[in-house]
Parts: sequence; C-alpha cells; structure tokens
Amino acid sequence: MGNLTERQRHILKYARERGEVQVELLAEQLEVTPQTIRRDLNFMCDIRLLQRVHGGAVVHDGVSNLGYEARRRFMAEEKTAIGQVAAELIPDDSSLFINIGTTTEEAARQLTQHRGLLVVTNNINVVHILRQNPSARFMIAGGSVRSEDGGIVGESTAEFIDQFKLDHAIIGVSAIESDGTLLDYDQQEVRVAKAIIKNARVTILVADSVKFERSAPMRIGNISEVDLLVTDKEPPASFRQYCLKNRVDILVANRAQESREAHGA
Repeated sequence: MGNLTERQRHILKYARERGEVQVELLAEQLEVTPQTIRRDLNFMCDIRLLQRVHGGAVVHDGVSNLGYEARRRFMAEEKTAIGQVAAELIPDDSSLFINIGTTTEEAARQLTQHRGLLVVTNNINVVHILRQNPSARFMIAGGSVRSEDGGIVGESTAEFIDQFKLDHAIIGVSAIESDGTLLDYDQQEVRVAKAIIKNARVTILVADSVKFERSAPMRIGNISEVDLLVTDKEPPASFRQYCLKNRVDILVANRAQESREAHGA
C-alpha cells in the first residue's frame, strides 16, 4: 500500500468499511472529477485491492468475504426488493429452509406476515427476525456458531438438515460464474447449502447482480440444481440462455414490482 496516494488510501478505507464505492459519490466527496476517481479505481483494481463493478468497485474478494456489516449495507435496497419477491413465492402454511446470508435475511423480513410457516435454519439472525411472526415455528440447526454473522455451520449442521424434506428453500451464495457454478467462501457453509438444496422440493436462489461479477473459492453446485433465481437486474444473455436450457426461472425484482404496480396490486 506504500504506492497509494492519500486519496487512494481514503478510497480503500471507505471501500472496506462499506463494501463498495461509487464513482459519482466519491467524486463529490473528494472534490475531484469522476474521471480522476475512475483512474484511481482502475489502478487499485490492477493491483487487486478492488474489483470493478458497474458504477464503482467492491473490495477484491477472491478468497475471503466482506465483513457482515459491510455486506448488510451493500446493495441494501436491491436486497430488500429481492427479498420481497422471494417471500411472495412462499405460500402460507408451508415449510422452508433459510440459510446464511444478508439477502436471505431480507427475505425473512418479508415473511413476518405469513401464516403457519415452519422454518428450518442455520442462521440465528433469521430466528430473531421471524420472532415477530407469532404463527411461525422454528427449528434451528446445531453446530458451531459464527459470532460475526450468526451463522451455524459444521458436519452436525448438515446432518440436522438431512433429517428434513421441506416445501421450499431460500438460499444465498457469494458468487455465480458464467457457466452457472455457485460459489462460496466457507467449506462448512458449502456443505450445509448442498444439504438444503438436496432436501428442498423447490429451491429459490436470491442473489444481487454483483454476484455475477465476483468470485469465491468453494463450489456449492450449479444453477441447474435450483428452481428459481431472484435478482435485481437481468443476468448476461449467455447465462439467461443457460437457465432457460435447464428450466431455471429468473425473476428480476424491479420488474416484478413494476408489474404489481401496473396491475394495482
């Protein structure tokens, strides 16, 4: 980091705190042109401190994930919209898995008015959120608790999940590659995600559009193993074709909301 300018160090600190940086906002804060910020970001991406995304950059994350609070704030509005669409796919009086992730937690927030749910989860935050729903029942997996994000992982966690066959699953991942590969950072978390996919009759993957621009080292499986993808923007054309070939439906949250408004829902 010795070759970074003071401005670039500020950008990197801000990115690590927030999870993302946006060109226009940085230009306004630092009183420079957007072109100057783009040059800074390009340089920092070249030395693998940041990773470019549309309109800005995120912390380079090939082997380790962002902190929980940074992930929770990152793409917050998009995650809320995704969570709303995912929750609308869950009928009352149904059973579902919800795994670890800030986007799955947004889906949980949209389920607080559902009736008669049975929720099996390895995410302590999901239980806290859905405690607001007086008719919901919970079963929480045992295992090792991660204090940083409330996730529960381990071989015993996966074994617990394997006892069930539920109607739905709402799952999140850390990255999605162009060939449909689903990726994450933690081997134990991957084991649990695989068990959830195997034991759900319908699997709903919730993922913001930046997940298509990221990478992670651990393979969960393939998009062909899920039934629906809920995201905030249309994925690349080749990926859409792959989903069509494998009968994976794609719901774009903003479009779904516009459709509801057009029909007065």
